[in-house]
Amino acid sequence: MIVGTAGHIDHGKTTLVKALTGVDTDRLAEEKARGITIELGYAYLPLADGEVLGFIDVPGHERLVHTMAAGASGIDFALLVVAADDGVMPQTREHLAILGWLGVTRGAVALTKADRVDASRLTQVRDEIAALIAGTFLEGAPVFTVRAQEPGDEGTAALRAHLEREARSVAARRREGFFRLAVDRAFTLAGVGTVVTGTVHGGCYALGGSEELRLMPANLPVRVRSIHAQNRPSERAAAGERCALNLPGVAKEAISRGDWIADARCFLPTRHLDVELALAADAPALGVRTPVHVHLGAAHRLAYVVPLEGDLLSSGGRGLVQLVFEAPLCAAPGDRFIVRNAQANRTLGGGRVLDPYAPERKRRSPRRRAWLEAITRLLEGEGLGPLLAQAPYGVDEALLERLLAAPISAAVLPPEALRVQGARGAAWILPEHWEALADRVLAVLERQHERVPDDPGVDTQRLRRMVDALIPEPLWQGVLDALASQGKVARSGPWWHLPGHAARLAPEEEALAARLLARLEAGGFDPPWVRDLARAEGVPEETVRTLLRKLARRGEAAQVVKDLFYAPRRVRELAAIAAELAAAEGGVQAARFRDATGLGRKRAVQILEFFDRIGYTRRVQRRGQDAHLLRGESTAPFSEI
Repeated sequence: MIVGTAGHIDHGKTTLVKALTGVDTDRLAEEKARGITIELGYAYLPLADGEVLGFIDVPGHERLVHTMAAGASGIDFALLVVAADDGVMPQTREHLAILGWLGVTRGAVALTKADRVDASRLTQVRDEIAALIAGTFLEGAPVFTVRAQEPGDEGTAALRAHLEREARSVAARRREGFFRLAVDRAFTLAGVGTVVTGTVHGGCYALGGSEELRLMPANLPVRVRSIHAQNRPSERAAAGERCALNLPGVAKEAISRGDWIADARCFLPTRHLDVELALAADAPALGVRTPVHVHLGAAHRLAYVVPLEGDLLSSGGRGLVQLVFEAPLCAAPGDRFIVRNAQANRTLGGGRVLDPYAPERKRRSPRRRAWLEAITRLLEGEGLGPLLAQAPYGVDEALLERLLAAPISAAVLPPEALRVQGARGAAWILPEHWEALADRVLAVLERQHERVPDDPGVDTQRLRRMVDALIPEPLWQGVLDALASQGKVARSGPWWHLPGHAARLAPEEEALAARLLARLEAGGFDPPWVRDLARAEGVPEETVRTLLRKLARRGEAAQVVKDLFYAPRRVRELAAIAAELAAAEGGVQAARFRDATGLGRKRAVQILEFFDRIGYTRRVQRRGQDAHLLRGESTAPFSEI
């Protein structure tokens, strides 16, 4: 269990932690000289059962509330400290509000410096504390009167015993999720290298594990050489523990407070978070593009607010807003945060993340609102059913895992949900959405055949655009494969069509087509132009041109430029040459392609531009020269011709 202190400056938080653990958390010379905590301090208390209590001692100074917020993120138990001589002070109230906004639900109160006041003052401060915590998560929590500087103080002993009981009863944080540690410190040790410390917010990582870890949002792969958990060497780091990770090969300068060490499946960097935000009653209203400071995990970032329900989030109100950040960060649904004003001298409110991958456009649409309501239900334990109900095109499995911050095997899925496997991943969809999508594909093909009966069909990506370009790639490939296996659609080369549909040629066209294709094949890499074919066959050029275009639509010829067509086999051979050059040289240049094919430069450029046009390659500039790079899916078009 991790215990976090909270309270006004100079109310005895650090002294109390030292009395409980024997550790002085003021580690900086400036802290020693000034007698106040400036940075986060850490201490550990071994328990009789072998477990270890971790303490995070936070600063109470108003100007250091941002540091307090970083420490409070991820704690299990709050220890609110109130000095008997001062009583409840401004930072006492602010810290308590921050703890509530960060979702802390367990805690106790320590009434310190009891040796400095009389009994009537103690009673008065107890009344202040009761009024303060009424209606908060601390209402009804025990209040311990302590004299932390007195050896053998009974109040301190009673508090320690209470913390030990709480540690035994606290439920373990969810450990089946993806591992993620919020970095709050990074430093180097001689002979060890770079070390990061922080609180593990989810999952469990064991040394030598198969999981791939990344430094996020930089997306830099990292390796863990050793682990300290709760101030002891350990073979694993688990949710709810403070841990130090030794990261060989990573420069300290590459890491900042607020970064994450996380499972590679857990996060994508983002600049737009849709969140649920509650404002304090005395906070000013937040309008469109109001600048704020956001504290999330150990991160402190600048953002501006875009209300999603009207143009204003009122004082004391709660609502949906989008936080737009100046720089990328990482978050998971359910993560808690606080916001402070633009001057960073006043805490305005706090809330929780709903969708960390929010769109910049159409963010207020009814569909978007329904999606956020479904995520809210997911966070409340209803599983993925509400999300899938709002997803007519299903949801990529990788996105579902990021929304869960856990592998899909840990999800609560509707029993009827379908998993659709595509070449580039999987997606999940409800049967009614699946059937509606399949019907839509068939209807689009039927209309296309009626409109252009001579066309052989529609290629994969054009058909996707005609149905809906927003359909995720895994789902799109899956629905086509399923329809084909059921015999509801067919494929001829690159063209999708309904069974029985074909672009038919008249008998005289069939005979001419056979002769033209033979001449193209015989022409190799330098086939005859339309005018040459027309002269050889004794027919008008327009007749040859129209027929070859029909053959190209059927996938039986390839039009490289106007009036120049190639046989499919020759295109595949040219594509193979380009692939060999790309593999050997990292790209294809026109001069090297010209030499490899024996063609002139002009023809080599025409063919490479044809490859760019059909998506086999893409052109880039390198050192002032054009080069053509193979796309990831480049082999597909030519296996289908």
